[in-house]
Amino acid sequence: MKIYSDLYISYVFIIFTIMKILILCTGNSCRSQMAMGFLKSFDNTLEVFSAGTEPAERVHPLAIKIMKEAGIDISGNKPKNVKEFLEEEWDYVITVCSNAADNCPVFTGKVRHRLHMGFDDPSEAEGTPEYIENEFRRVREEIRNSFIKFARSI
Repeated sequence: MKIYSDLYISYVFIIFTIMKILILCTGNSCRSQMAMGFLKSFDNTLEVFSAGTEPAERVHPLAIKIMKEAGIDISGNKPKNVKEFLEEEWDYVITVCSNAADNCPVFTGKVRHRLHMGFDDPSEAEGTPEYIENEFRRVREEIRNSFIKFARSI
């Protein structure tokens, strides 16, 4: 009976310690998708979701490409509307662009912490294909470094 109670206590501990995180952006096609991919890769016990205030039709192809270079596959992800998540409870709601921070809707579910980590939008980069791709990589690395710090702090 001792083994059963220890397993039950471990199970209950796991249930109550899973952290639930929502990452918001405007289009949910680049920055929030990259951040979600990184957080999931850092700690598979986290429940990580991403959404947009004005979701795009698809994840940006260059976001998929440069995340694949980092060993993370986001090709199966789909942009989602933040409205799908407003009634849920969250440990963290993190905005990764100023527009989402300024237009963040009211959550009817409990939100323990709200954070803003602003990053440039690589999809707005102009120039040669090489320059644009390098902007995606630069933003990817900024997101990776910021979310490594975040993951270590929680």
